[in-house]
Amino acid sequence: MTSIDPAEVAKFSAIAAEWWDPAGKFAPLHKFNPVRLSFIRSEAASHFGRDARSLRPFEGLSLLDIGCGGGLLAEPMARLGFAVTGADASERNIGTARAHAAQSGLVIDYRATTAEALVEEGVGFDVVLNMEVVEHVADVDAYLAACTALVKPGGLTLVATLNKTLKSLALAKIGAEYVLGWLPRGTHDWNRFIPPTELKVALEESGLTILKTQGVSFDPLGWDWRLSSDVDVNYMVVAQR
Repeated sequence: MTSIDPAEVAKFSAIAAEWWDPAGKFAPLHKFNPVRLSFIRSEAASHFGRDARSLRPFEGLSLLDIGCGGGLLAEPMARLGFAVTGADASERNIGTARAHAAQSGLVIDYRATTAEALVEEGVGFDVVLNMEVVEHVADVDAYLAACTALVKPGGLTLVATLNKTLKSLALAKIGAEYVLGWLPRGTHDWNRFIPPTELKVALEESGLTILKTQGVSFDPLGWDWRLSSDVDVNYMVVAQR
């Protein structure tokens, strides 16, 4: 059994070669990445008692980036000292990620696999990143159950996705895809967006404890992303086992 949506995998496989082009189809993620990285680093350092200011604060800890795409998060996590596993259902995404990691001189265990398959292997990780993937799967409950099963006792998971509000429909769907052209048309299906309450209930039912819900907003004046109290569009949930 798998929660993978083949149509979504095909959609991202078709543009897999563009993952590392900051001016290409994944340009919004390149712009979004710094605020995600800073938040992950801060939360993980606090949770595990590490010095976030050191060069490699997470030596000795394992991290899974599920739905890793071309490795935009996996590579900086490896540089911070994590033993990183990157998993994606798209063979083409993994091919791009492996090639770029080799060019960067980074050792990352990239696998073309699913969360369910990793659960069957019996593996576990100190940190599981689940960033902008939930809204692309066929069965959210099954997917989250598999992902949370991969979090070790005492471990941490971070889930980032989009809220299902009229504001997110206007900004993340219509605005981003049809007005501004930030994303290819059809990137998102608003019907798959998930309210924070539903996401948190699913995580709690999987045995996790919610630690934080963090909004992320686009600042049109600075033309950049920032952490905020606004969860109407983009948000992240932090939970521990």
